[in-house]
Parts: sequence; C-alpha cells; structure tokens
Amino acid sequence: MEDSFKLEIISPEKIIFSNNTKMVTLPSYEGDMSVLKNHISIITFLRPGIIKIQKDDNNFEEFFVEEGTVEFSNNTLIILSSTITPLDSLTKEKISKMLEESKNELGKDNLNDKARYILSHKLDLLLRINQ
Repeated sequence: MEDSFKLEIISPEKIIFSNNTKMVTLPSYEGDMSVLKNHISIITFLRPGIIKIQKDDNNFEEFFVEEGTVEFSNNTLIILSSTITPLDSLTKEKISKMLEESKNELGKDNLNDKARYILSHKLDLLLRINQ
C-alpha cells in the first residue's frame, strides 16, 4: 500500500493491533482527528470515544477507548491505552454495566471538571453504542 502508514495499538498486557493502515480517526480532547500518511507529527491525549481504522478501501476496524496517548511521527502512529477494547467485543451486558458505573460516578459531588468532562463523554458514547 503506497498511501499507508504503520499503526500500533499497545496496552500494558499486549500489542492489540500492529499493521499498515490508510487512515485512523481518533477521539482527542481537541476533537475527532483523522491521521493519514505524511500527517504532521503530533502527540495528544485520547478522550472516551471510538478509534476507527481504515485498513484498506473496504476494510474497517473499530475500538472503544476511554483514555490513552497518541504519537505520530515518521509515518508511524502509536496508540497507548489500558482501556481499549474492540467495539465488536462489547456486549450489551458489559455496556450496561459501564453505563451504570459512569452514572454513579457522575452523580458524585466531589468530581472536578476534568473528571466530569470525561465521564460525560463516556456516558454519551455508551448510550449511542447501546442503541
């Protein structure tokens, strides 16, 4: 693939994904961003969202992520996260449990603005996925 770049998704336990890809869309705090070959170098943080990987013209893969860091340099994208899960492995039961936990956390009085922002994004995303 002439227009592809290297992508690695790494959790503390293992390498989750390692292959070439055409485009990756990431949920960063600055907003959703897409990375293509020859993108400028970046380092950013992930917020709760969906990582969309376009492996080729008709082949996509999606991951649910709560947090993490991203670095793109020299046509290599590295995503580090301890909370990343393939979207198709999220069951209704698991989503319902995460929804309940997020609602309980969001109801606490001692949350700072950052925690409230993250939980709100996570809750909105889980509600959309659960439909």
